[in-house]
Amino acid sequence: MKASDLLVKCLEREGIELIFGVPGEENADFMMSLRNSSIRFVLTRHEQGAAFMAEVYGRLTGNPAGCLGTLGPGATNLITGVADGNMDRAPMLVLTGQAATTRQHKESHQVMDVVDMYEPVTKWAVSVQHPDNIPEMVRKAVRMARGEKPGAVLIELAEDMAKREAGEGCKPMEPRRFRRPAPDDKIMDNAWRLIRAAKHPIIIAGNGTIRKRASKQLRQFCEATGIGVLSTFMAKGAVDRDAEHCLFTIGLQQKDYPSFAIEEADLVITLGYDLVEYPPRLWNPDGDKCIVHLDFLPAEIDIHYHPRVECVGDLAHALWMLNERVARDGPGDHDFSLQRHMRAKMLDDFAVHKDDDTEGCIRPQKALWDVREALGPNDLLLSGVGAHKMWIGRYYQCNEPNSCIIPNGFCSMGLPLPGAIAASLIQKDRKVLGIAGDGDFMMNVQEMETARRLDCDLTMLVWEDGGYGLISWKQENEFGTHTDLSFNNPDWMTLANAFGWQGQYVKNARDLRPALDKALAHKGPSLVVMPVDYRENRLLTKRLGEIEITI
Repeated sequence: MKASDLLVKCLEREGIELIFGVPGEENADFMMSLRNSSIRFVLTRHEQGAAFMAEVYGRLTGNPAGCLGTLGPGATNLITGVADGNMDRAPMLVLTGQAATTRQHKESHQVMDVVDMYEPVTKWAVSVQHPDNIPEMVRKAVRMARGEKPGAVLIELAEDMAKREAGEGCKPMEPRRFRRPAPDDKIMDNAWRLIRAAKHPIIIAGNGTIRKRASKQLRQFCEATGIGVLSTFMAKGAVDRDAEHCLFTIGLQQKDYPSFAIEEADLVITLGYDLVEYPPRLWNPDGDKCIVHLDFLPAEIDIHYHPRVECVGDLAHALWMLNERVARDGPGDHDFSLQRHMRAKMLDDFAVHKDDDTEGCIRPQKALWDVREALGPNDLLLSGVGAHKMWIGRYYQCNEPNSCIIPNGFCSMGLPLPGAIAASLIQKDRKVLGIAGDGDFMMNVQEMETARRLDCDLTMLVWEDGGYGLISWKQENEFGTHTDLSFNNPDWMTLANAFGWQGQYVKNARDLRPALDKALAHKGPSLVVMPVDYRENRLLTKRLGEIEITI
């Protein structure tokens, strides 16, 4: 069969359900092969949106989707979303076209070395050199994308290669799964001795713990031992926010209540922790903490992160091994009084502005209280990047894993709208709400058409401040002032109407919850815009700098 047909057959055999993208003439054969496939192709309005859709699909399902672009500018448009997905540990396949092999060796229209460009932002990047290689390449690509830690893989198919005939009998390989290796028993014994002997142990849960099996085992471990869990932004929901051992999130650079629990800790247990989210210099500045590292991979080398014990292997199985030891020996004699006190202080803090009745603009704390109340425990929130992400990180807590998607590795702006589209296509039993700043939202505003065309059931809540609020916040913290970071916005209701969305502009705090309920109940895409009171940014910085905690 033709190479492009074979590639599609291999993708079908791997269970690929969706490919998002913008094709070009160099993808023409592949697109024709896709027409009669079980794989759904979703046409987007920009390649970056396609990459974000594939990222969110991968983070929610644990399986890769495809994102597609042509050569040259199509490939460069994809790369930011691919880099974001790769660093956020999302399995995804990147499919790009390329000029015919007869002109790749010389200066030629739109030709650039896509494979070399993608090598720093993928786990593997490869160009098809012979049609007969496609079955092996697809099998390897999907295995690498799904394997721990998950990430992006690029397959490039040149336009003339797509037309070539594969050898007779060339067919897709059968996908075969394997069990990840478990940590060594002796190492787990060493870790357990440290955990049981500690007086004030604490857990930092990272991105790896939101895998379904890992979260289940973590919850059992915490219920048995009482050890408190601090989650990074991407680990929200690893433990239930209503559980006594949930100590909420870490991730702000200023000193917050969770900092005191880490300072008191005589043992820090890290689970599936990625240093890209929250560098250890912020929670272990002297490099003197006793650390037990449990993860799929060995620890990254960092002077502030030098674990006493490393338990390397399948994280869920490692936690199961600890649970077996808890059942055998009992939990140990721990003191969690400060952790419980810190949790109570945070709960009080979350509720301070829940009854706000401000007019003209709305505090971030009030907005997130209303969002949390409007969404059920299994519903989905997607965050963009900006000042709103910091507020979501601190104030929005979760009951279930994968109920809050935050880009916090590569931290690219522009994810919430395309990500919400992907989520609405695959998880129709959940309400889907994206929160974006006005700067973040406008970076992929064109995907409003995609959402309307696909009749996606989603809501976007835009926080309007007319500028790049996070950058001004950070400049003010360091220099006492900020550069010109302001911009103008469209007439939001005209924009919503132009794209066929339901639209609401909410100025007063008392009206936000009814507006959210109306938007979430609407079948189809809805836009809610609120002017946000970012005077709270500096007030939060000041308050965090003055926090003291005593029991």
